[in-house]
Amino acid sequence: MQVKYGLVSLLLCLSCEEKPASSLFANGKEEGIVSKKLEEASGLVASRTNPKYFWTHNDSGNPAEIYLMNDHAELVMTCHLKNSNNRDWEDIAIGAGPESGKNYLYVGDIGDNEARYPYKIIYRFIEPHYTGDKLTITEFETFVVRLEDGVRDTEAIMIDPRTNDFFIVSKREDSVRLYQLPPMNVGDTLTAKVVSILPFTKIVAADISVDGSEVLLKNYDQIFYWKRLANQSIPELLQTKATRLTYTREPQGESIAWQLNGDGFYTLSETVKDFKGRLLYYKRK
Repeated sequence: MQVKYGLVSLLLCLSCEEKPASSLFANGKEEGIVSKKLEEASGLVASRTNPKYFWTHNDSGNPAEIYLMNDHAELVMTCHLKNSNNRDWEDIAIGAGPESGKNYLYVGDIGDNEARYPYKIIYRFIEPHYTGDKLTITEFETFVVRLEDGVRDTEAIMIDPRTNDFFIVSKREDSVRLYQLPPMNVGDTLTAKVVSILPFTKIVAADISVDGSEVLLKNYDQIFYWKRLANQSIPELLQTKATRLTYTREPQGESIAWQLNGDGFYTLSETVKDFKGRLLYYKRK
């Protein structure tokens, strides 16, 4: 399928290349080792309803569950989505929803290693309060999303708190695609539009800071950072030069999240062979 992109999206030029590694943030500090229940961690976001906690989950073939984790990687609550399926949950984000004043979690069933699923699934529900060890979530919305330009593997989602627009980033291309959806309403299949082509590959995680001013993208080897101007859209921002941050490499690191207060960010890795998954903290200098 031929897709027409805006002029800005076609500028895969030197303006998009990353700068040398930066020391804006300290080296990653290990805060904790994940439990066996979370050996295939593939998503992370700071809780707003439960400060100093994070939401996370496993990827394909695991139970349809999200976990509340403290900042030492200890799981404190399991939330099961009733009558749903973890085909390949790859990322989680938080943002606004239909009820004003409420925080909503968005779980992205968006992975597709073999590029064979015509649709992505997004689950949305009100962020739970920490109430105990287990919780069953029975009220949630299910969005069916197709990518404008065909079937692709994707592993990263993020929500712009300034506009509530929803973004998906593809993974396997030499230059990944950035897809955009307006604030979502339940209805027919939604189409995610291509709004930028970015000169990165293997993007597996993304997050936008709570105030919307900073953006992180991550692949297996590097973390990319942008500082946003007041009037910039996310697609415009990501077409500018990225700052490559110092990164303590993980064997299978597929998660990144801003700290709620913006003082730093965290990465979370899967357990691979003899390497146990761990939570790393990068403090702002």
